Formats: sequence, structure tokens, C-alpha cells
Amino acid sequence: MPPRAAALDIDSPASEAAPAKPETGTMVNAQTPQSKSTPQKTGPQSKTTPKSLRTRRRILDAAMRLFAERGYHASSNADVAEAANLTRGAMLYHFPTREDLVEAAIDHIQQRRTEAFEEAAREQGGDATDQAIDAYWELLRQAPFKAFAELEAVARTDPDLARRIAPAQAAFDHAQIGALQGLLLAGSGVRFQTGRDLARFMLEGLARSTLTYDQADRTERLLAVIKRITRVMNRKGSVLEIWED
Repeated sequence: MPPRAAALDIDSPASEAAPAKPETGTMVNAQTPQSKSTPQKTGPQSKTTPKSLRTRRRILDAAMRLFAERGYHASSNADVAEAANLTRGAMLYHFPTREDLVEAAIDHIQQRRTEAFEEAAREQGGDATDQAIDAYWELLRQAPFKAFAELEAVARTDPDLARRIAPAQAAFDHAQIGALQGLLLAGSGVRFQTGRDLARFMLEGLARSTLTYDQADRTERLLAVIKRITRVMNRKGSVLEIWED
């Protein structure tokens, strides 16, 4: 008996995976009562019903979560199916191969990053530069960003994965942290672009680093310095203010 669906607004995964069965005993005409009806065909359109789309999103959310928590190689299709509380048949129905799942997961993770990024941009207030840096720091610790960071790490030695994530990397690089108003409004030109890049990549590097002692205090100090350096690059502060004794 397949596992029960999770308590979400979705249909049973077993029913999602199984193609529709033709009614038995259907008569083609009065002269051929024994003729069998033609089985109902399932095509690509059957995967675009609300039921199928909910199940698909459920699978991709599970893949994103596992990539972030366990890692890419430790998250097989079977693991994703289990995490999504789906049967193997339902999983194969939506994603027959590993390549199919990874391709869709990349797009899904990118979409979730974009949504989170746009939401953070709408919620800014107070000191614009500080808020932008704090917002991006928080985003980097959420599942969509952690999952994509994992994909980028694996792609360093996996040419096929590197090719697959390249469009998402390019799209995000064009949007990047500059979309957070505190850095975008600083100005245009090479200096200000460099300031945005510096803030972004220092934060991303910090998010992927392991501080083995005094983690909270060291992180707090590093974030403060990143904010001060960004202000200097944005002509809002002095070099002498980078480190406060």
C-alpha cells in the first residue's frame, strides 16, 4: 500500500502516477459487442493539470531541501521521492531520469531564489545599505540559496552540471544584490558596481565558510566591516571608519 500523501492541498500521489484506465466492456457498435475500447491516452497535457502541478512542485521542493541539507550526491531520486512522500511510480511519472529531475530542480531553485530576493527587496527599511546587506545575509542561509550554492560547488568538477546551471548563474548575476535598494541607489559606474560585487561576494564567501570558534561574535564583526567598506565604496563613509577601536 503506498504511503499516504502529506497534509497538503494535493491529491494522492498514487492517483497522480497512474494513467487513466479505460472502461471495460465498451461497445464500439451493436455488431461488435466483444470489441475492446481504445485505452485513454496520457500525454504531456496530463502533467499540466492542477493536481500534477502541485505534485511536481512538491517533488521539486523536496529536491531543493535535500540538496541544501544533505548535498547533491547524497540525494538520489529515490531519496527525493521518499522526502516528498511519493511512490516510486509517481516519481518516475514526473521525472523518469536523474537528468530530468536536475534540470527541473535548477529552474525551480532559481525561481525560488528570485521570489525570495524580490520579497526581501520589498521589506527594506531603515539604513538602506545596512538593510540590503542584512537582507542578503539572511537569504544566503535559506534553502533556495543553500541548494544553489551546493549545485555550484558540485559543478566545479561536473561539466554537465556546470552547463546546466550557467543560465541561472548569469540571470542572477545580472539581478544580484544590486536589486536591493540600499546598494542599487548608491549610484552607477564602475566604482559602485565594484562596491556591490564586493559586498555580494564577501557575504557569499562568509556563508560558505566554517568558523570553528566564536562563530557569532566573529560573524557579527565581519558583517559590520562589510557594511562599512560598502559605505566607503558608495562615498558614504571614510576609510578611517572601516575599523572602529
